[in-house]
Amino acid sequence: MALQTEVRTGTSGAGAVTEGEGGRGISARAILLGLVLVAGTCLLVSYAELVIQGIQIGFLQMPPAIVGILLFIVVLRLGLRKLGGFFGLNPSEILVIYCMILVAAMISSRGLMEKVLPLFVTTNYYANKANEWHELYDPHLKPWMVAYDPTKPGIQPVSRGYFEGLWEGEEIPWRLWATPLAAWSALVLLVFFAFLCMASILRRQWVENERLSFPLVQLPVEMVRPDGPQHLMRNRLLWGGAALPAVVFTLNGLHNMAPSVPQIPLSIFLNTYLVTPPWDAIYWWGIFFSFAAVGFFFLLPTEVLFSLWFFALFARFQDVVAGSFGMDIRRMPVYGTHLYVAYQTVGAYFVLAAYLLWAARPHLKRVVASAFGRERGDDTREMLPYPVAFWGLFGSLALIVLWTWKAGLSPAVALLEFGVCLFVVALVLARSTAEAGVLMTETSFRPVDVYRMFAPMSSLGAQNLALLPFFDTVFLREQRGLLLTGFLDGLKISDSIQMRRRNMLAVFGLGILAAMLIAGAYHIWLPYNKGGINLYQYVYQGHAYWTISEYEAQMRDAAPATREGLFWFMVGAAFTVFLSYMRSAFFWWPFHPLGYALCVSWTMSVFWFSCLVAWIIKVFILRYGGMRLFLKARPWFLGMVLGEFGMAVIWAIISGITGARAPEFPWP
Repeated sequence: MALQTEVRTGTSGAGAVTEGEGGRGISARAILLGLVLVAGTCLLVSYAELVIQGIQIGFLQMPPAIVGILLFIVVLRLGLRKLGGFFGLNPSEILVIYCMILVAAMISSRGLMEKVLPLFVTTNYYANKANEWHELYDPHLKPWMVAYDPTKPGIQPVSRGYFEGLWEGEEIPWRLWATPLAAWSALVLLVFFAFLCMASILRRQWVENERLSFPLVQLPVEMVRPDGPQHLMRNRLLWGGAALPAVVFTLNGLHNMAPSVPQIPLSIFLNTYLVTPPWDAIYWWGIFFSFAAVGFFFLLPTEVLFSLWFFALFARFQDVVAGSFGMDIRRMPVYGTHLYVAYQTVGAYFVLAAYLLWAARPHLKRVVASAFGRERGDDTREMLPYPVAFWGLFGSLALIVLWTWKAGLSPAVALLEFGVCLFVVALVLARSTAEAGVLMTETSFRPVDVYRMFAPMSSLGAQNLALLPFFDTVFLREQRGLLLTGFLDGLKISDSIQMRRRNMLAVFGLGILAAMLIAGAYHIWLPYNKGGINLYQYVYQGHAYWTISEYEAQMRDAAPATREGLFWFMVGAAFTVFLSYMRSAFFWWPFHPLGYALCVSWTMSVFWFSCLVAWIIKVFILRYGGMRLFLKARPWFLGMVLGEFGMAVIWAIISGITGARAPEFPWP
């Protein structure tokens, strides 16, 4: 379908903008400054997370790094405006920059780089006679997939240097990294483009039809809105809320420098105290108090809040019941939870994904009709025309399957892997951020766990089992930094600045490409100069290593299908259907199915207590002060977000300059 689009060029010079149908365009200075700050974001996030290690400022769905950078821009804004010309940024330009550094922070962290680059050499460096990784994995790897030569045994210099650092006189073997970087970049960009297509298709349904709140968007939008007496940054309650975490993290940071300074602990590991049956059956349980999480959760509807913390405790209650009856409690592979609860969430995910698509069927029918040319869809205000988004989504999936087939994965297994990734896991996690405002996206199963319900893992064959840990490591096991949520948040932000959404494609595209180049080079340079084993343990000795080790055990084990998993899958699916029906049929029903789906994810393991605190405070405020008091108190809770995330960036800079140990922040 041909789209008639009029493009007009505004003022010449650095502030030139392009405008078209449906909103204002993008200024050249916003793009240029955005690219500069993308580079700074990549370096800041990478150094803080890998070298300083105690501050993870890039993997949340609203990365603390970009909040700190945004605060810096807003504070300097008056001075910059006085200079005028190139530096006279307006709110729209600041939010364009925000969207660029949002995707840059995610890519520099768990969204991509911390998962994919160590994978190119992990199987070679950690292979030994005991685990036989060379015999199990290397014969099935194409040479263009990894940075070492899979036909040769032993630790090769490209791998040793990456993990242990270069010897004197050695140079980084960039040439050996070039081929796998190019190959995997093609696959990664296909997945990212599929996310862009999904965001273009879902935006109208979630933003306009269902009017989801998108809590993570509210703070940056209010921070940069035009100046005035009611501006958020002029509100004393905002700075009062920000002062609270600022004092706490200042004390905790000073305590690390001088132990005589008092410390305020923000986390407790409860399993240390639950050592008697049946309480010792609880897999992992801790309390983390996050001011930022309380601030975001305060913005949510009370029934969503209640469901999040209630089902997190309900999952632990199931562990206690299972321990009381002496059940044979098995662990879910890779994830920190028990198998019977994890498979309940598998059923919940599938039902929720189906429910979301069913609820959107009038909108999706128009998208499909537009894609097949049966009607002209009203997509002039979307980032991508509906035909491009529809065929781009399924075309990307087809090319992803082709890529993995060339790598050696069977097409059926590839369809399972990436079909579940896109249309179940990513869809539900994006909904959890858009509706429930969760700061962290993490699931509790892999697509192969669905296969295990019906057939033994060994039936997949050695070739598939050798390759699956590579795709699980990059796309499935670790979901923090999911770019789909960033795309949807960015499109929601475009509403507030009345930007033509077609231009958001350039904003995201430039941010992604620049971040992949800058962060990719830095994530190779840093380990070769400092030694990966001296950097953040989770990245270089954890994530990829654990996934590959798990598949090693499954390649050796001819265990039958997990019929127990199938039973609990059906329990979870049936219960989610019940929750969904009750929520749609009765307005007073207090349980939201999203809470059940997320109940044993790392997300709720970390944030359940903060959610409980926010729920108690909000219920109290609404009961005794009503909506008027809620609106009045809102800046205080936004300030708590600003204070905690701002202190994370400040301590990252202090630690980088002085080498002092930063305080621990309550989102591990």
